[in-house]
Amino acid sequence: MRCPHQRRSRRTFLGLLGVGLAFASTGRAEASEPHAPDPPGKPTVLRRGPDASVSSRQVAITVDDGSCADCVAGYAAFAQRTGVHLTFSPNGRYDRSWRPQARVLRPLVEAGQVQVINHTFGHPDLTRLTAGKVRDELERNEAWINRTFGTSALPYYRPPYGRHNPAVDRVAAGVGFDRVAMWNGSYSDSSLITPAFLLGQAARYFQPGTIMLGHANHPTVLALFDQILDLIRQRDLTPVTLDEMFNTRRPPMPR
Repeated sequence: MRCPHQRRSRRTFLGLLGVGLAFASTGRAEASEPHAPDPPGKPTVLRRGPDASVSSRQVAITVDDGSCADCVAGYAAFAQRTGVHLTFSPNGRYDRSWRPQARVLRPLVEAGQVQVINHTFGHPDLTRLTAGKVRDELERNEAWINRTFGTSALPYYRPPYGRHNPAVDRVAAGVGFDRVAMWNGSYSDSSLITPAFLLGQAARYFQPGTIMLGHANHPTVLALFDQILDLIRQRDLTPVTLDEMFNTRRPPMPR
């Protein structure tokens, strides 16, 4: 027959053992639980470079769409040949234009010379879509960018036609696209224009802090790359990506 002291000791031991097992189980559960993702930021509309770009004389050349396969190839060759920094905002609907250039662009993306941002998959007017369809457009294009260029477009998106509103921006921010990439200079080449007009637009807008809007839709620009680059050099400007202009980084791709 055990004495009361022995019975108390056994109860104490079993109680401590139970606490220890519960603690260990809780610890394992907490360790295996993934961290919650960072909450999306407040939408920020970017219309020009920050004030610092005036002293550093930065310009960001951005290139939308990609309906012209020769134009996409020309821009890719221009970046590869000259080392100029560019930001592309392609639509996945033009995969036939972009996919053949992926082998050229992927190393430039990895090196940070080229950035890819989200311009939606199908290029719709987002202000006319439901919240669910806005998300689908951005997420579908992000998945296509991941596959094609081996990078993420986060956190930048450019609304087609420049059409957005607070509701659209909140939906975009909810899936990580909290930087709305607008512009304050343009070649105005979404439709066919003359070389003289395009160069006049370049001369007008290439200034420190400019986010320049171009399109890979019509071949006019193809014969003008060297003249555009000469203008940039004459004005002592530095072409940069949006990441470089606004000091952001690409999120790592899952392996």
